[in-house]
Amino acid sequence: MIGGGRGAFIGAVHRLAAVMDGKAELVAGAFSADPARSHASGADLFVDPARVYGSYAEMAGAEAGMPADKRLDFVIIVTPNHQHFPPARLFLEKGFNVVLDKPATFNLREARKLRRIVRKSGKVLVLTHNYTGNVMVKQARQLVRRGGLGAIRKVVVEYSQGWLHGYLEGTGQKQAAWRTDPRRSGAAGCIGDIGTHAENLARYITGLPIDSLCADLTVFVPGRKLDDDGNILLRFKGGAKGVLHASQICSGEENNLNIRIYGTKAGLEWHQEHPNELIVKYPDQPRQVFRRGNGYLWAQARKFTRVPSGHPEGYLEAFGNIYCEAFRAIAAEVAGKPLPPDLDYPTIDDGVIGMAFIEAAVKSARLGAKWVKLPKL
Repeated sequence: MIGGGRGAFIGAVHRLAAVMDGKAELVAGAFSADPARSHASGADLFVDPARVYGSYAEMAGAEAGMPADKRLDFVIIVTPNHQHFPPARLFLEKGFNVVLDKPATFNLREARKLRRIVRKSGKVLVLTHNYTGNVMVKQARQLVRRGGLGAIRKVVVEYSQGWLHGYLEGTGQKQAAWRTDPRRSGAAGCIGDIGTHAENLARYITGLPIDSLCADLTVFVPGRKLDDDGNILLRFKGGAKGVLHASQICSGEENNLNIRIYGTKAGLEWHQEHPNELIVKYPDQPRQVFRRGNGYLWAQARKFTRVPSGHPEGYLEAFGNIYCEAFRAIAAEVAGKPLPPDLDYPTIDDGVIGMAFIEAAVKSARLGAKWVKLPKL
């Protein structure tokens, strides 16, 4: 692991998800850019002190020289955005597979370059858009792909939080500090942090890429340098229209990611805070509520169900499902075998699309909410 040491949030989530099924073990890390904090974090996690490093560059050099039975199979990168590309590039070039937290990179230029490196290396890169690991999201995807909604007309996706309703970064809170810092987060704040999740979820379920968008991004909190609220109109390829709302200043909201999709035959609705249910709505019959863990789900959803019906599965299990698919790919790569054809995880291609979405949204907002086409991928 690179990053994810003391005071980090997402590193602990990755560690839990990666070991959930007993298929991986944490054996090495550069857990902080501060060598002392990295070593202290390694001690917290009971990692062999000889394999706790003061920098990712030191780690890459040492681990690349390990014998085959000791050598890392993959590395997890959970640093702030500006430190995604450099370690990902180095470890890929050293021959390691990579699991990378989203968004993929600091900007679109880096994402395109990283895609070229991934393709040249032949290694696996998994991007952790974790919400696509939810069982009922996979059921929703199958419903759309099998024509259950008919032709898609409208997509409404919302991701609202309230944790940045005040100037939290001014208190020294670590997560707020880097996520609102353009030098570490990139050109966007809220839209880069959670808006990319909304974009990815809509595209994963519908299969529809965005053609163009019109974005109104706002900084509501005085002194903040990056957007904390965004309202975006979407035009999808194929003619569907959409609305994407992402905000981190919605007082009282916790992690309200939800999506509604409407087609010519029916509509669907899914809420991340109630992840075990998928609502399907019809114009001429009662709505249906599908619940995970039941035999009536399609095989693609049942495959990712971990416990029987009535036992809730949510955020961590969805993350774990991404890792299960990542491990199928990584195990094949390590063994020198072809990757399974039915893999289901976000890739560097999703990362490039996400960065193109961010760039277009920022450009549109700077032009005064003008319609902008997504950049060429």
